[in-house]
Amino acid sequence: MPALVLLGAQWGDEGKGKATDLLGGSVDYVVRYQGGNNAGHTVVVGDQKYALHLLPSGILTPECTPVIGNGVVIDPSVLFSELNGLNERGVDTSKLLISGNAHIITPYNVTVDKVTERFLGTRKIGTTGRGIGPTYADKINRVGIRVQDLYDESILTQKVEAALDVKNQMLTKLYNRRAIAIEQVVEELLSYADRLKPYVADTVLLLNKALDDDKVVLFEGGQGTLLDIDHGTYPFVTSSNPTAGGACTGSGVGPTKISRVIGILKAYTTRVGSGPFPTELFDADGDALRRIGGERGVTTGRDRRCGWFDAVIARYATRVNGLTDFFLTKLDVLTGWEEIPVCVAYEIDGKRVEELPYSQSDFHHAKPIYETLPGWSEDITKAKTFADLPKNAQAYVKALEEMSGAPISAIGVGPGRTETIEINSFI
Repeated sequence: MPALVLLGAQWGDEGKGKATDLLGGSVDYVVRYQGGNNAGHTVVVGDQKYALHLLPSGILTPECTPVIGNGVVIDPSVLFSELNGLNERGVDTSKLLISGNAHIITPYNVTVDKVTERFLGTRKIGTTGRGIGPTYADKINRVGIRVQDLYDESILTQKVEAALDVKNQMLTKLYNRRAIAIEQVVEELLSYADRLKPYVADTVLLLNKALDDDKVVLFEGGQGTLLDIDHGTYPFVTSSNPTAGGACTGSGVGPTKISRVIGILKAYTTRVGSGPFPTELFDADGDALRRIGGERGVTTGRDRRCGWFDAVIARYATRVNGLTDFFLTKLDVLTGWEEIPVCVAYEIDGKRVEELPYSQSDFHHAKPIYETLPGWSEDITKAKTFADLPKNAQAYVKALEEMSGAPISAIGVGPGRTETIEINSFI
């Protein structure tokens, strides 16, 4: 009954797609359990690069069944566009399964997201404007539209009416926007029903039966730990739970069935959007990390903010997720630095703090305390074992492992599928 959770241990963009894809040949199901098309994974297979936004990375592995769980919010137009793009490149997407309980991102959710973010001005959160937050808000307010609602026009119409009763008042009276027609929304949503139907399933039942039959199930989170709605740098967070607990609620699989929780760590730190970032660099080193690492959001196209590795965040991720292992990515990006600073603690109001402060104000004022490790200049992209790495690169990995609180079981030394050093098997 091996069930594994794979999630981001920083602010997202750590390379989860590569890690999921690497494990794909050994697992039977890959399950996306939260988020929507505000997340992006880049997977390199041979000389082919795939940018995935909503689909699980397992879609690229023929032996694997990809699943979109009940905790995900789905924009059908984005889903079909992504499926069409993969089909045109010869990828078989027919095995995809979608939970009937997953919520639909409606056109009015996208509108509300965009106008609200513009209204906030300098206080904006930095959302992607894709309707993710408003869709989760509708879900909590019990006026959300689920995939299964597309197959009962009466229920669908009632739910759209209920949602637009309030939203149209807000759009017209507060934001001076035109009211959204109920009939137009219903018609658009119904137009997706027939194409979606072959994918819709009771995924909760299916996944639990698979685990009972000793199938291997991998749960894939979007974004990262520090973007978790409960455990992240609130309010500069996403609208769901990328942390390990979200794998259970977002899939319907109980916590006693989870056997391993793998955190993906970048060898340095990045984040997209607004919010505190203690190790952020505004100098030539930050520019170099961005350029060498190709740090541009897969979904947003925005340049990522870059900084040195933050061990305080890594320890926090280990704690709140119960991490059993780390997958360290993009170690090759650090090749060429004579010395590499690592944040080991913060200074807050003149005091040394070694754990992530629970106070939002304290975290905003945290200043990194660095230790400097020797760098390396040798090309590491051809390394196949840990011993193949330069001594200083080995020492860097070991130092990060000790500071972070969980073993590093795999290391990414390049973007390609095969450019990975596996130290301990995940399965």
